[in-house]
Amino acid sequence: MSDGATQGHDAFTELGPAVRSALSERGFSTPTEPQRKAIPTLTQGRDALVVAPTGTGKTETAMLPVLDALASETDDRFGIGALYITPLRALNRDMRERLEWWGETLGLEVDVRHGDTTQYQRGKQADDPPDVLVTTPETLQAMLTGSKLRVALEDVDHVVVDEVHELAAAKRGAQLTVGLERLREVAGEFQRVGLSATVGDPDAVGQFLTGGRPCSIMEVDIGSRLDVRVVRPQVTDRDERLSSELVTDAETASHVRFIDDLIDDHDSVLVFVNTRQTAEALGSRFKELGTNLGVHHGSLSKEARIEVEDQFKAGELDALLCTSSMELGIDVGRVDHVVQYGSPRQVSRLVQRVGRAGHRRDQTSAGTVVTTHADDTLEAMAIARQARAGEVEPAGIHDGSLDTVANQIAGLVMDTGEISAMTAYTVLTRAYPFRDLDEAQFKSVVRELARNNVVWLDEDRDSLEKRRGTWQYFYQNLSMIPDEATYDVEDVASGKQVGTLDERFVVNFATPGEVFVQRGEMWRITTIDEEEETVTVSPIEDPAGEVPSWTGSEIPVPKAVAGEVGELRRVAGTQLQDGAPVDSVASHVAARYDADAETVADGLSQLDGHEAPIPDENTVLVEFQGREVVVNACQGHKINETLGRVLSALLGQRAGSSVAMDVDPYRVELEVPRGITAGDVIEVLEETDPDHLAALVELSLKNADALKFKLAQVATKFGSLKRWRGRGSTEFGRDRLLAALEDTPMYEEALREVRHEDLAIAATAELLADLQSGRVALETVSEHTPIGTGGRSSGRELLSPENADASVIQTVKERIQSDRVILLCLHCKEWDRRQQVGRVRDQPECPECGSTRIAALNPWADEVVAAVRADDKEDEQEKMTERAYRSGSLVQTHGKQAVTALAARGVGPHNAARIINRLREDEDEFYRDILRQEREYARTQSFWD
Repeated sequence: MSDGATQGHDAFTELGPAVRSALSERGFSTPTEPQRKAIPTLTQGRDALVVAPTGTGKTETAMLPVLDALASETDDRFGIGALYITPLRALNRDMRERLEWWGETLGLEVDVRHGDTTQYQRGKQADDPPDVLVTTPETLQAMLTGSKLRVALEDVDHVVVDEVHELAAAKRGAQLTVGLERLREVAGEFQRVGLSATVGDPDAVGQFLTGGRPCSIMEVDIGSRLDVRVVRPQVTDRDERLSSELVTDAETASHVRFIDDLIDDHDSVLVFVNTRQTAEALGSRFKELGTNLGVHHGSLSKEARIEVEDQFKAGELDALLCTSSMELGIDVGRVDHVVQYGSPRQVSRLVQRVGRAGHRRDQTSAGTVVTTHADDTLEAMAIARQARAGEVEPAGIHDGSLDTVANQIAGLVMDTGEISAMTAYTVLTRAYPFRDLDEAQFKSVVRELARNNVVWLDEDRDSLEKRRGTWQYFYQNLSMIPDEATYDVEDVASGKQVGTLDERFVVNFATPGEVFVQRGEMWRITTIDEEEETVTVSPIEDPAGEVPSWTGSEIPVPKAVAGEVGELRRVAGTQLQDGAPVDSVASHVAARYDADAETVADGLSQLDGHEAPIPDENTVLVEFQGREVVVNACQGHKINETLGRVLSALLGQRAGSSVAMDVDPYRVELEVPRGITAGDVIEVLEETDPDHLAALVELSLKNADALKFKLAQVATKFGSLKRWRGRGSTEFGRDRLLAALEDTPMYEEALREVRHEDLAIAATAELLADLQSGRVALETVSEHTPIGTGGRSSGRELLSPENADASVIQTVKERIQSDRVILLCLHCKEWDRRQQVGRVRDQPECPECGSTRIAALNPWADEVVAAVRADDKEDEQEKMTERAYRSGSLVQTHGKQAVTALAARGVGPHNAARIINRLREDEDEFYRDILRQEREYARTQSFWD
């Protein structure tokens, strides 16, 4: 055994007698792996990053050396000796419970401070500071500006930052890095310790923590201890029976049944989902099934979250259905299995989530990924293999965010009342994310703040000073989390808070009488109070509801994961095209991946009968049928999003018309105007100069809501706008804002942030260069393939070039007239016909009985036809029938005009009636109303279950 190994094995001997005695009392006889690796280094006072799974004793790893140092101090210390900074208030509660025992045993005071701490408690902390203070990044910002607290902070010798990987990928973290440099101005040098889940770039995260100074990295390998199975449940007869009970299809019923069986087979299970919508939808299904499970996500009230956390920890619940909030170190006791519903999208998420299971005493962490479609299955298989191999994505640090610079300039001025601009610049650029901030950018931000009355700029003295607006700005912007209204949801009967809804959901969906799911239960909206930002609701038993829309976009799948999916397609697809049986190929693949042959076969289903070239990691396949184009590219979300925007912008410019776009990690789907051919798409890919890509993307973003929405948020952080509310901001208003701020640092930052979060310009430019050089093959086919039609559609955005209105209206008209509808007689119920809208008579009538009460239905609505004809209807069929009769009434009264409106996307009988009732005499205005409704549907599509 090496000296290092011996030292690690005896890590607790590095600690003083008081701490060793407390360890024995607490039952800690043997250090965990992170404790063995890190404690010897930390006791020497060195800066360090500890990378290990949640639940492996990371808190004690960092804090035992800190508590030992504080307990052994001989000098009287007035102030705070150590700060424990954590990104979630929920973690504060856990930290306090765990650290208070150590404090009491060692004679040290441990306290908590965050936004909800009472004024009395804050005053007490300032007058008699604790030895250890657990706090949040935002509260540290406020503490640095208090005169008494600044004195208390002078004694800080240790700062522990928990979940530093989470902060490194967010502006909150960029803000914290400057906050730590401001603390250094007060306390001098102090030890910095970061606690992180597994990341792909630990060295960069370490530099992020220390401001580029030396940082020891202690990393625990989790990949070798992961036991993950990928499963696509097969539908059974039981699932067919269960589907009606759960008011869902048999396939979803099979997922619920399979997960329920896993919960039965284990003592304590975390079931992770990727979105809060899925948590609510799945939660309601488990409730119907009677599963002993609680729902946990960030939009539930604090009380509701704490209640299910405590119930799970006490063994009163068998499982928790949760979102990413449970990836962090909230203590819910022992977890013996983790279920991930749907692909986790990223390796880091799988590692963090499954890493919560079975971690005591270095056990294997066991988990099951339940997949829902072919892409999902191959993606989960790739992620599971990469997780075992330790191939984790980098954290994605926000470098040079200018609104954070603005925020921290105000903080520096608040700290002392006056500071030289050069000193402020020096402090800012010591922080790792701002190491490359140039003076010109800094000065442009300062001038903007001065124009907005946030700080006073004395150019003669090169001085920044506090003014009346500084205090108000600073405390309104303690957080870098964008300010959007959230509505409290309150039970009208009890007055208790159920949870929250984001403003965009309330504005676009919520009206009295509507039904939605929250906390796994159904609620009907009673009233909406916009001034108080409150929605009152009453519980109902009706299982047909809408799932709330939550803030947040889909987790982006990285290129490395999408590329491995392409490789899987290539290897398996080549064998299948050479005549190998599916079962044989699936068994061969299953031997190398964490999935059974049946699941693999399901993942390869898109390749069955795929005769065209296979889109893989080195092949892009463009398929063209009618006006629908699919660019199959295994490049991941961000590259495909960038590629899609460029194609949409350039093709739309050629046609003078809108191009609808839908993107996932494996394909870009476009609906192009008439006149655009496959040759145009190929020409854009082969002739667009990669060096011009950034400018083209910026041009396309000017017509996108994403940039305008981001700009409004950034302008708020610069003090240019009062607290921005989406409700009061019209499309026209946002366009004017974009025009007014285009040459400012606010525009620069909004553009940088959209690029950072959603796009990959450099990687997409590289892809174009590879396509043009032949390093990546470009193939075409004039029909849709099974792979091309296998996307998971996540909503569309219309990118409209200027002055394209007439062309857009004509395109909409032509599309709707060529679409097909089912015409169904509601009188005799015997006659139905599929017909193009353009060929429908002005007043349709049944050739069998002569009735004019004809329903116009979507061409795939066979279940509605069956429901109308059924004698003994179930609840769901009753709703379909009611909708058909509303359609029939419209057609009977308004003839072909009603058929046309009903054929549009997302336009049901209710909205069709509204369009018709506007009594438009101008045909273009009629189609313009339809287009407006279609765009509204596209924007709010993610709100629907």
